[in-house]
Amino acid sequence: MHEQDASSTTPSGPQPKKPLDIVVKLALGVLIGSFALIWGGMYLSRPDRSIPPFSIGSQEETAVAIHVPSWTSDQEIETLIERFRKVGRESRNFGSLKVRPTTPDDPTNRYRRLTLYIFSLDAWADPMMLHKYLTGEDRDVRDGFRKALRGLYQITESDEEGRIGPLLEGPESPATKVYAHQLFKGPLNEPLDQAVEPVPAP
Repeated sequence: MHEQDASSTTPSGPQPKKPLDIVVKLALGVLIGSFALIWGGMYLSRPDRSIPPFSIGSQEETAVAIHVPSWTSDQEIETLIERFRKVGRESRNFGSLKVRPTTPDDPTNRYRRLTLYIFSLDAWADPMMLHKYLTGEDRDVRDGFRKALRGLYQITESDEEGRIGPLLEGPESPATKVYAHQLFKGPLNEPLDQAVEPVPAP
């Protein structure tokens, strides 16, 4: 009888991990690189560094849906809304904020009206979602669109409005103001210090 070699049957310790296949490494590199490029592009292409990074997801006539990173705070979104408000009151040239003319047929004011929808989930800023919301053809999309909102800015020939959080049905309550409240609303000829002041979060 030949005795078996102990080293051939007994594990000598932890087995070395099999290195990742080169294809897997390449796929992971492409995935990570894509996210880095998207974030970097949003960060570097923003008009200035005092507002959070954002990208235009879609635009249909006067309606524009934009995307901000998921970690963007409500305070940063408020800063972004206030920047749009400042541009709307001073020059009404939203081209500096990457928005195409919303009323291009008007030679005197190519941004006569604008409604800006802000999302942190980029799927809601998709052109198809914006179109479905505007046409009202799908109630589920309409409800989801309104609930997914992180912020809203609207300007017309005479009025403006800014909001944080989703568009909820019915009047605001103390509970809903924690995550959804009006920042300002009023006529454009009203001085800023007389407009509705932002509602502080509890």
